[in-house]
Amino acid sequence: MENVGETKPSATNSCHTDGGTDTAADLQFSVLCQHGLHLDDNCCNQAFKLFRETKHLLVANISAIGSGIQPEEAERFWSAFVLYSVKRLRDKNPESSHQGSENNSFTLCHILRVCKLNIVEFFKELPQFVVKAGPVLSNLYGADWENRLEAKELQANFVHLSLLSKYYKRVYREFFSTNDANVEKKSAISCPTGYLSDYHRFGWLLFLALRVHAFSRFKDLVTCTNGLVSILAILILHVPVHFRNFNIIDSERLVKKGGKGVDLLGSLCDVYDTSEEELREVMEKANSLIEDILKKKPRLASECNSKSLENIDTEGLIYFEGLMEEPSLSVSLEILEKDYEDAIHNKGEQLDERVFVNDEDSLLGSGSLSAGAVTMGGIKRKLDSMCSPARTITSPMSPLRSPASHVNGTLNSGSAKIAATPVSTAMTTAKWLRTVISPLPAKPSVEMERFLTSCDRDVTNDVVRRAHIILEAIFPNTALGERCIAGNLQSASLMDNIWAEQRRLEALKLYYRVLEAMCRAESQMLHVTNLTSLLTNERFHRCMLACSAELVLATHKTVTMLFPAVLERTGITAFDLSKVIESFIRHEESLPRELRRHLNSLEERLLESMVWEKGSSIYNSLIVAKPGLGAEINRLGLLAEPMPSLDAIAVQINFSGIGASATPNLQKHESLPGQNGDIRSPKRLCTDLRSVLVERNSFTSPVKDRLMAFSSIKSKLLPPPLQSAFASPTRPNPGGGGETCAETGINIFFSKITKLAAVRVNGMVERLQLSHQIRENVYCLFQQILSQKTSILFNRHIDQIILCCFYGVAKISQLSLTFREIIYNYRKQPQCKPQVFRNVFVDWSSARRNGLRLARLDQP
Repeated sequence: MENVGETKPSATNSCHTDGGTDTAADLQFSVLCQHGLHLDDNCCNQAFKLFRETKHLLVANISAIGSGIQPEEAERFWSAFVLYSVKRLRDKNPESSHQGSENNSFTLCHILRVCKLNIVEFFKELPQFVVKAGPVLSNLYGADWENRLEAKELQANFVHLSLLSKYYKRVYREFFSTNDANVEKKSAISCPTGYLSDYHRFGWLLFLALRVHAFSRFKDLVTCTNGLVSILAILILHVPVHFRNFNIIDSERLVKKGGKGVDLLGSLCDVYDTSEEELREVMEKANSLIEDILKKKPRLASECNSKSLENIDTEGLIYFEGLMEEPSLSVSLEILEKDYEDAIHNKGEQLDERVFVNDEDSLLGSGSLSAGAVTMGGIKRKLDSMCSPARTITSPMSPLRSPASHVNGTLNSGSAKIAATPVSTAMTTAKWLRTVISPLPAKPSVEMERFLTSCDRDVTNDVVRRAHIILEAIFPNTALGERCIAGNLQSASLMDNIWAEQRRLEALKLYYRVLEAMCRAESQMLHVTNLTSLLTNERFHRCMLACSAELVLATHKTVTMLFPAVLERTGITAFDLSKVIESFIRHEESLPRELRRHLNSLEERLLESMVWEKGSSIYNSLIVAKPGLGAEINRLGLLAEPMPSLDAIAVQINFSGIGASATPNLQKHESLPGQNGDIRSPKRLCTDLRSVLVERNSFTSPVKDRLMAFSSIKSKLLPPPLQSAFASPTRPNPGGGGETCAETGINIFFSKITKLAAVRVNGMVERLQLSHQIRENVYCLFQQILSQKTSILFNRHIDQIILCCFYGVAKISQLSLTFREIIYNYRKQPQCKPQVFRNVFVDWSSARRNGLRLARLDQP
């Protein structure tokens, strides 16, 4: 590792641990801690302890970090990972939260500067550290280290900010010139992103103040975009007219007009798909920040005489005299910088969000995050195409649909106003939630009530109470008064609670809407109105609520509740959720394409690996459907933990809402081995940082008939009644045939797995340019493993099995195809995640190893 600066560690103040001999890497790390970041002794020793205890992992995995990098560079990466982990886990430790030091107020950006890395590189390689160092981190910092590390959340935050900064820069340039009075003294700064004016900088810094003081815990993409549009409105009202590149009277974007002039907010809402009500609320918060932080006196715009207000309907708008005039602008920039600097120090923010306007492109990076991290190329490339709705994605698990306009004609009814970007797509999807779902009643409809009352007993109260408890568990309120903003601004906790309540209502209304459609279809299929078996099934309702909540989270693109949070908070497993996704898509006709894509990508993730992890309820069904697997399942301890009772969840979240006084009969769950009412949700082995803004979906085309011609699975079966899918595994299938519900469910699930495998096998065959016969042999081998040697998939990813199938068939067919070549080509596949071939479960027999071992497929 390169030295940081010219200073060398002294013998008296170097970091010490357990007395081991210092290597060159140790000394370099000591220099980094002491002279690069100026850590105090306590923090320095913690960092050095983690570095020493994981150094053997660095040595063993140098080739897994980066691509063709030198050992010195790998050490810099590892040092950055260690320092970030120590900083974050110390900050999140309640016992040490008050033991901080001025010398420890460093951020991720500080770490990356001294390690000479950029943010993109850091997030691209961080998953390998998380996987490899996980056991050490668990020993040092406790079993919940991964949740406290918040690596996925920080990564999501960076991606969101990358998108938002690009979006803001574009909309700013649509309204304003990029030159201002200070351009000459800045002498045409050489910057790939172009010169950023002080007005542009002011807008971004005010936006950051909004994020810090008003948005608090839920910095979701939609809320932040509303914030940027409100900032744009403030700039239009205050930036001197001669910096505009539009005419207020005949602008193509400010088309809403009345007798008093242009309706500014209405026009911006129309162009950027924001809600006028939400825009006014956010703008009010921004105005309060200007008043409280910048000490500017607000005035009614209607009482002001400014050229920038001419031809604008000023009713209800606020104006600040001289806000954008020199020297006030320069002073305001300094104040906003200082305010944000204090926020980083006081709140422990890890990412300095000013880098997006402070000309620090070296920190942002221009590399490409992909395949297990975030698919993006710096802040200039691929960000738009990742989320573009122009890409039609069809899943074999969902009905074929046209990519045409949707949502009952409420969306995309007019001509395209702006080019589709990830942010504009998110806003369009949010508009669907706002215009189609939000107006619905927050209770079962009359038709839904008929289904609920037609059961063996009236289950209306049960359904309503369950919905409120589960959704409050997913969208919890914060403790009142937990955080408070200076001045007369609203409590951040209160804002969190308002946000959570709005999301609960949206999920609740979507749940009732889709549930009604499902009941209608189920009733028609079975020719009955009594759906007791389905409507009293606890697991089914929780899956539906989880699916509804996940769509609301995906719409707003939240940073703080990433999938699989909904599984953990509702007590269901990946296998449970996989049973409802296809039906959910099928029965919500208005679902926007972006949300269909999201559900398809979730189903893909469930099928490829999550369902096979320890604690999945698939193992409870496999024991019934394939009794021969029982011994292996029990030996490996794979069975799902009991689903926590609804009352236990209510107690855990201190629920006291609707129907809390009632005591409905909601605890008669399916009989599961070892059920004991344990409140814990099924444990998952979460070892990779997946894409959080875009769930990559490899179903880019329907599975071709020629791929499935040799399949022994009946691929054209209609989906079975839902109540059989959620019935106890040991119950006979109501459809007859002598099968248990477990056997039917496993057969349907295996058919989905084979379809997914067919797509992936075909992709690899085309990339490797192999023959049709090889493709058929590989697919048949995978199918034989799935049906006859199912235990091989336990704790593994299906791509690992597919890669081994290619190698086996190549050997038998005497092809000159090495495993290294297979891995090399797999890395180019859209669904590739490095963890698939770098971390493979190996069972070393219970006598020698009672636990998980990791191997690598890409080693010679």
